[in-house]
Amino acid sequence: MVNDPVADLVVRLKNAAAIGKPSVSVPFSNFKLAIAETLKNAGYVKTVEKKGKKVKKVLDITLTYNEGKPAISGVKRISKPGRRVYRGARELFAIRYGHGALILSTPKGVLTNADARKQKVGGEALFEVW
Repeated sequence: MVNDPVADLVVRLKNAAAIGKPSVSVPFSNFKLAIAETLKNAGYVKTVEKKGKKVKKVLDITLTYNEGKPAISGVKRISKPGRRVYRGARELFAIRYGHGALILSTPKGVLTNADARKQKVGGEALFEVW
């Protein structure tokens, strides 16, 4: 049993990218699907597919590689189950000098820091990816 499914998802993506795997399979949840779609829109993931039925649903996530280098080189979990961290719209700054993204869970869905700043909405800071 996994206590932190978001951390499990991002660490699986980072580890798969580090060894050059083309895709990753993770257990399905609607929240993980929303995170994967946000990563797809940000360019860190190529495709996201939901496979299986009922209890055996999984997400197949295809990773993005640029000239052999993975788009995801690192992740940092910010908000954890023991300590939730929230950021307002005015507290959203560039990550890694603009080369990374902060993924937020907001009232308008899961967004990157750039999208949340445009929509002037804050939320729970889930993790940084670069």
